[in-house]
Amino acid sequence: MQLPPVLPLFDSIEFIQYGNSVVNQYITQVSLSDVPDAGLVMEHATDWLFEQKHSENNYKAYRSELTTFLHWCFDVAKMSPTQLLRKDMSRYVDYCLAPPLELTGYFNVPQFKLDKLRDERVPNSLWRPFVGKKQLGQIQPYVLSDNALKTKIAILSSFYSYLMSEEFCERNPAQIWLNHSRFAQNKQYQRQTDEDENSLAFTELQWSYVMSTVTHLASESPELHQRSLFLISLIYSCYLRISDVSARIGYSPVMGQFRQNPQTGIWSFHIPLSKGGKKRSVAISKALLDGLVKYRQFLGLSDFPNQGEHHPLFVRHRAAGRGRDAGLVNANLGIRQIREDIQTIINLAADNAQTDGFNHDAEQMRKLTAHNIRHTGITHDININRRPLSHVQADAGHESIDTTSKYLHTTQIERHESAFNKPLDHLQGID
Repeated sequence: MQLPPVLPLFDSIEFIQYGNSVVNQYITQVSLSDVPDAGLVMEHATDWLFEQKHSENNYKAYRSELTTFLHWCFDVAKMSPTQLLRKDMSRYVDYCLAPPLELTGYFNVPQFKLDKLRDERVPNSLWRPFVGKKQLGQIQPYVLSDNALKTKIAILSSFYSYLMSEEFCERNPAQIWLNHSRFAQNKQYQRQTDEDENSLAFTELQWSYVMSTVTHLASESPELHQRSLFLISLIYSCYLRISDVSARIGYSPVMGQFRQNPQTGIWSFHIPLSKGGKKRSVAISKALLDGLVKYRQFLGLSDFPNQGEHHPLFVRHRAAGRGRDAGLVNANLGIRQIREDIQTIINLAADNAQTDGFNHDAEQMRKLTAHNIRHTGITHDININRRPLSHVQADAGHESIDTTSKYLHTTQIERHESAFNKPLDHLQGID
């Protein structure tokens, strides 16, 4: 099979959820050689693109820019998008302004096509990431207009905003580049946000409705919701990203990731591959450990897992109808299904809150998602349980204590009370 010099990564919208064996092999090789979190990047990119399914034009534009960008990250810079700084975006811009001649085509072709012999869709060998022009049969020098460049970087800035909302990265190098470029005067490309950090987490009242709702569902329909109860408890207690507990290329979470230190007896949850290709272990509470025992008992397993236990962490209730796990029953849940299942619980909890007269809380809850559970666990541990910031930083996998400090919220009354009795001289009155 002849392949193009650069692989297209995302098929058309009707096929994107099915995956592609050629692309999967390529991403696996990139993960093993240069960019350990390439598979996770692809999961996030696919989810972001899938959100554009209602606008075919948006989908095509976003797909083209993202494919070119990830080619540069994986094949040229050999870096994860999470590692990029403004100087790296400048290198990418230079690459796009003068791309290699062999990567430039002169007519539009589909990125994927059906291989009838293999009975599967494969990358089109004629596709190229850059499209140039010919005039009277003569190849013209490749030119990227200012408007096309601004659009390209603005799309990447939108992608980075999505990654930041998922806490997959902590900065937006595309927006930083725009803000320091010659286009900075154009307010259309300035990022504007007055986002209140408190809006990223459930309040104590709202969270109590989530937990009471999923606990009731687990009692009434354990075959469906024992999994939901432990899933939500795990994400909340260990500040996990959805990608930490969902299956993807190169990663299937298993029970053996719960590990006990033989010297201290302390249990933790081990994450072998998270953002930036890093690993970490998260300390777990007695309450979560009790929840693990109950969940395993429901599954017919021993109370505690062994380190080498490969039983899937969250098993599907029914076989997948499509994708890489099609037809498999004993398979892990993927990112999309976990999000959908948790969103169902959140919406039911919001309905219960509204029934009890908490209309405003219910309205806010319906705007929150599965990812906000991670924010909630961090916020509650810092502000209610008073865990040291350094402990929370390590468990959350934050690169900087400054990121963790953003979760430290105090009310105006609390600030007044803590300041009211401050002395001007701490030594005054001491003989």
